[in-house]
Amino acid sequence: MKALEIELKQLIIDTLELEDITTDDIVSSEPLFNKGLCLDSIDALELGVALQKRYGIKLKAEAEETRQHFSSVSNLALLVDSQRQDRD
Repeated sequence: MKALEIELKQLIIDTLELEDITTDDIVSSEPLFNKGLCLDSIDALELGVALQKRYGIKLKAEAEETRQHFSSVSNLALLVDSQRQDRD
């Protein structure tokens, strides 16, 4: 799961063009929005599209579970991993 978290961190950095941040700067358990990485709703949309393209994940923007998945890199990794297992 650690490799997936690093992959997701790099996806966040690349998608949102966070030039001054490395994967080591992002703590997997810290919030992505508000505190932590301080992403906003536009960032969430861009990240959602990137996740759909890379992993084929279907997300419902208004669903409470989607907000939970986007709360941290750790939670995103759980989502991606569960989607992968569902396909196998």
